[in-house]
Amino acid sequence: MSSPTVLTVVLNYKTAEMTLRAVEAVKDAMDGLSGGIAIVDNDSQDGSFEMLSGEVASRGWDAEGRVRVIMSPRNGGFGAGNNVGIRAGLADGSAPDYVYILNSDAFPAPDALRILLDHLEATPETGFAGSYIHGPDGDTHLTSFRFPSIASEFEGSIHFGPVSRLFRKYRVPIETPTETRTVDWLAGASMLMRQSVLDEIGLFDETFFLYFEETDLCLRARRAGHQTDYLPASKVAHIGSVSTGMKTWRRVPGYWFDSRWHYFSKNHGTLYAITATLAHVAGGALHRLRCLLTRRRHNDPPRFLRTLLLHDLRALFRGRAAIREPATKGPVPNFHA
Repeated sequence: MSSPTVLTVVLNYKTAEMTLRAVEAVKDAMDGLSGGIAIVDNDSQDGSFEMLSGEVASRGWDAEGRVRVIMSPRNGGFGAGNNVGIRAGLADGSAPDYVYILNSDAFPAPDALRILLDHLEATPETGFAGSYIHGPDGDTHLTSFRFPSIASEFEGSIHFGPVSRLFRKYRVPIETPTETRTVDWLAGASMLMRQSVLDEIGLFDETFFLYFEETDLCLRARRAGHQTDYLPASKVAHIGSVSTGMKTWRRVPGYWFDSRWHYFSKNHGTLYAITATLAHVAGGALHRLRCLLTRRRHNDPPRFLRTLLLHDLRALFRGRAAIREPATKGPVPNFHA
């Protein structure tokens, strides 16, 4: 019986040197495994593609197509960039048995990928498997989650202990498991996916530029009967937010609001989406009132609640306007699909 093949996709955006370090680490993790590595430059336009191509050639990594560098024609975000690599397949044009997505600032331990692969080979009901992610100094990164809901939106914005205890079954973050367990969704810094599941449910939804794309993918897998498992034995060091600059944000970017609205409206419908927003705003308003009474500062970015509410109201009315377009203008889009 032939061994399973693995395609690793590493997405680069203006972090070529970091990406090469990640590829070095995953090459070691793929030692003894069949497959290859696709580095996708997400239209960096800073010389990354040329540098990566030159380094891969000079280091001899391109022998027999083991490591390839692919240029994405546009920067469509995290999901779209990974889709470029997944669609490219292995060097011979064939589809792999598994796809491993790895952040360009993530460095798997030598056995990290093998642990994920062995688990999926032994657990046919599992579609996706993810690693324990830690910082360079060993600090745990929270990457295990429940699916967002109306209840979680209220709990997450009110920042009040009694409410969090009451809504503990709905809180999105799951305390980092110490043993292998099924979760709703995982961050995509290090995740192994069955190609057969991707063939069944589709690749990343490219409407998401950044954020919520893994949540949506794992939800589609769950609805198709495939679970997502967290494996703490698979260890991956991760710097975090190198490409996005999230750690230095002063305000939440517009694409986060776009992704959040798309996730809720696509998967649960427009009424659910606006109710989730109202729940978040209500919880946030109560949190601000409590901070005012106790003379403390809230931790949300400036004008966050106002921006969230106005964004989603505009999205709501854009959707209604599109639905009211006469039939002669073309097919009516399905905003609940």
